[in-house]
Amino acid sequence: MIRLSTSELRKDTADALNRVAYGGDRIALQRRGKDVAVIVSVEDYELLRAIEDRADMETIRKIKAESSEDVLWDDLKKELGL
Repeated sequence: MIRLSTSELRKDTADALNRVAYGGDRIALQRRGKDVAVIVSVEDYELLRAIEDRADMETIRKIKAESSEDVLWDDLKKELGL
């Protein structure tokens, strides 16, 4: 993974975005030497969302299987922090 300071990103934003979008790179942004955020491609982001959705569905199935009662949607969202 490439690491850039936020000031380096300001200087070369277009290059950084091209490396992510077309080169498949991931860029960790640093502030004072510590990673604070990551720039990823849309494809990586969509994959991450799909993984999160799958994990949420597994949690929902577990809750439903463990409960003999109906689970209200609002209660479920609250329990999952959604």
